[in-house]
Amino acid sequence: MRYALKFAYDGSSFHGYARQPNLVTVEGEIIRTLQELNLIVDTKTNKFRSASRTDKGVSAMGNVVAFDCYYDLSIDVLKDLNKNMHDIWMYGIRKVKPGFHPRRMALLRHYRYFLKIKEGFDVDRFLETASLFTGEHNFKNFARIEGRRNPVRKIENIFVEEINEDMLAIDFLAPTFVWQQVRRIISAMYNVAMGKVDINDVEYALKNPDERRFFGIAPPENLILVDVKFDFEFEFDENFVKKAREVEEKTIKRAMTDNLDRRRFSCR
Repeated sequence: MRYALKFAYDGSSFHGYARQPNLVTVEGEIIRTLQELNLIVDTKTNKFRSASRTDKGVSAMGNVVAFDCYYDLSIDVLKDLNKNMHDIWMYGIRKVKPGFHPRRMALLRHYRYFLKIKEGFDVDRFLETASLFTGEHNFKNFARIEGRRNPVRKIENIFVEEINEDMLAIDFLAPTFVWQQVRRIISAMYNVAMGKVDINDVEYALKNPDERRFFGIAPPENLILVDVKFDFEFEFDENFVKKAREVEEKTIKRAMTDNLDRRRFSCR
């Protein structure tokens, strides 16, 4: 039998998502806990897979893992998993078909970035810059591309919402993203809004990906993976759904303190 689990985590508590030797990571803690409860033998035997591998410092409200299991699991297993993990909360479960791969079979990914705005910030310029990135583009100048990975992605929508007079929430929806894509786009939008970069330079960089341009990288602590969508629904434990919502509240509080190193927004 194969199962998918939906979960949240506070990214500030880990050395990134992907498992690494001698470091506490989100994926590493999940694997450790599954093994301790005898739900998996190892990642290869049980075909353990993750939907999204977030950057160090990035949190999530709705990531997904999948694995083969010899036991018939119910929603009660979430309590046992959560007792053995710190700052990771499993809150959804679904029995899936054999061979289900959460990364390859995801229909849509939803990221949200919380941005504290400063004096001199031009919202209209920010929104105008955001509109450049919707649709299909080569994001070579707005992502970290390794090896031969395809930099072409399609962003379905970018929504900007005013949380309060000092805070914006920027939502990105796309089937797939490349490494640092959201954070580099946010930095470009921010620098245009602050008058540090001309919007025409950003548009040129998007249309001419082989001419290298750099517009900075927004800090990861304000970014959340809100959800990964599939063609099915999970069974939820509402008690732990509340924990997932608390991750967003913590992220907003971090963004409001504005103690992040703003030099990371710099184009230099």
